[in-house]
Amino acid sequence: MDRFRPLALLAAAALTLSGVTALSSAALAADADLARNGGFESGLDGWACSAGSGTTVTSPVRSGASALRATPAGGDNARCAQTVTVKPDSSYTLSGYVRGSYAYLGASGTGTTDVSTWTQSAPDWQKLTTTFRTGPATTRVTVYTHGWYGTGAYHADDITLVGPAVDTGQPPAPPTGLRAGSVTSSSVALSWSAVPSATGYAVYRDGAKVQTVTGTSATVSGLAPSTAYGFQVAAVNEAGESARSATVTATTAQGGGGTPGLPPHALVGYLHASFANGSGYTRLADVPDSWDVIDLAFGEPTSVTSGDIRFDRCPAAECPNVESDAEFKAAIRAKQAAGKKVLISIGGQNGQVQLTTAAARDTFVSSVSRIIDEYGLDGLDIDFEGHSLSLNADDTDFKNPKTPVIVNLISALKSLKARYGDDFVLTMAPETFFVQLGYQYYGTGKWGGQDPRAGAYLPVIHAMRDDLTLLHVQDYNSGPIMGLDNQYHSMGGADFHIAMTDMLLTGFPVAGDQNNVFPPLRPDQIAIGMPASVNAGNGHVAPAEVVKTLDCLTRKVSCGSYATHGTWPGLRGLMTWSINWDRFANWEFQRTFDGYFG
Repeated sequence: MDRFRPLALLAAAALTLSGVTALSSAALAADADLARNGGFESGLDGWACSAGSGTTVTSPVRSGASALRATPAGGDNARCAQTVTVKPDSSYTLSGYVRGSYAYLGASGTGTTDVSTWTQSAPDWQKLTTTFRTGPATTRVTVYTHGWYGTGAYHADDITLVGPAVDTGQPPAPPTGLRAGSVTSSSVALSWSAVPSATGYAVYRDGAKVQTVTGTSATVSGLAPSTAYGFQVAAVNEAGESARSATVTATTAQGGGGTPGLPPHALVGYLHASFANGSGYTRLADVPDSWDVIDLAFGEPTSVTSGDIRFDRCPAAECPNVESDAEFKAAIRAKQAAGKKVLISIGGQNGQVQLTTAAARDTFVSSVSRIIDEYGLDGLDIDFEGHSLSLNADDTDFKNPKTPVIVNLISALKSLKARYGDDFVLTMAPETFFVQLGYQYYGTGKWGGQDPRAGAYLPVIHAMRDDLTLLHVQDYNSGPIMGLDNQYHSMGGADFHIAMTDMLLTGFPVAGDQNNVFPPLRPDQIAIGMPASVNAGNGHVAPAEVVKTLDCLTRKVSCGSYATHGTWPGLRGLMTWSINWDRFANWEFQRTFDGYFG
């Protein structure tokens, strides 16, 4: 602004001579700083950072108490942006202070020429400034900062956009008439009266914003059974958010669906029933009583897109000690009589299943039902890997999936649940790539270039969350994954399991979108997936690290550097690949579980 001061003084002098000093003051007052929270004193309020790349820090700061720190990673340049209401055909000055290598400041959607300025190296705070003029029909402009790929974190502070202000009016009035409708063990339906001038509504649970909607109703899911929650709603328009409504309290139903007949803490394992490898064949009758859920691996498709699933038991030529069909079925009944659950697991590393058509969906339901009925099984485990699930480019809303392989899988699972009723056990074993990586990437339409499988399980988990008995994400064979602390975590110790599980129990914004939050799952739905031994897969951790993981999540001790967002003594337990490999390792994994949970 300093460089305009002589011109402003001349204008003021001229107007004073003509007797219209008041008009000069009004004209100057029309310029304002339109950037919201440009000093990041209110966290990231008003800003959206790509791939969850941004956070606020208390050091270094240029002024105030906070500044932005954003870290490029992979194919993401850590772009943090906000959209501002502007006047058409008007001049604006964008300024800000940055630190770090390759830090950029710019504006897009100007309606004329988009602008940016940057510095290659700023070891201390450096001011960046650029100007632009809006087009004759431009009313919204996006201002942004970003770094560059692979060059480390940058910092930004005191970002301003100075120019003619726009009267956006007043925020709407608070909503009235908030009431709770249908209640389940894990969800509460809410509705309220419409507010004039509101363009949307923010829903709060116990003081935390959990979702935004455009209508006058919402269902808040991912809740714990037999628990009281307080809900509020605020109305939103371009001028801002209203005060919150009066609080309505609702208590979820008892029990919680999806946990039929399991002990408070359960040990889940996969049994190599259709193949042999270096771990040796283990007869079902020889599986120790410590194992509460036994997943028979695997039912596989006759072709990738047929939907026709077959379960062929290991042939005697490969498994010399394999039991007969009669003995196998008798062992299933004996396990069930002892309170254990025996499931058919579909997929695995080699069993890709793509339900691309309604016909494949229906074949999947009928063929899986035949397996369940023939062996008298308790339910189904979905272990889709590879390219069984991936997202189309325009599929960016996990609550309303469009991709056929996902839509058809959800429909098939709902049909199986309806066929077998409340006692049907449904579990899922996705890799971290398919779930937690959704915190950074979801779909291909927004960012381009990343694998379309990233987060592809999220719509399936969300659609089935009220019927899902267990989610045991495979915390192994995984690359580094960013946690809710916006730090990358790698396999090999308790830290990885703590961070990945905390995301499931806390919920997280999908692809960094704070308005698109994946709700938390109940702790009784979570079993942490770990390899049983160093032979079983990458990511094996020593028993002491398993104990640290459980201590942190159930008692909030031994947490190390990661700060969890809660304490969950009701965490269901552990899953391992596999029972065979654990037997090969002298039952190390089983003994760790038994020693901890008794």
